[in-house]
Amino acid sequence: MSLRSFHLVFVTVCTLFSAFLVFWAFVLAPEPSTASTAFGIVGAIGLLLMPAYAVYFLKKATKLHL
Repeated sequence: MSLRSFHLVFVTVCTLFSAFLVFWAFVLAPEPSTASTAFGIVGAIGLLLMPAYAVYFLKKATKLHL
């Protein structure tokens, strides 16, 4: 597995974990608390930034012929 492929798999897994964190914090948390809300916000930020980073990485990897 090339470094590019591994990187894309890693970013995909991180995005899925962020989505689960948001789901857990806002739907599955036993009782709403400040910590679970903070985790949900961090997960939402990751859910927005990870795909943007993947697009950035793909453009850079294509430009460098990786």
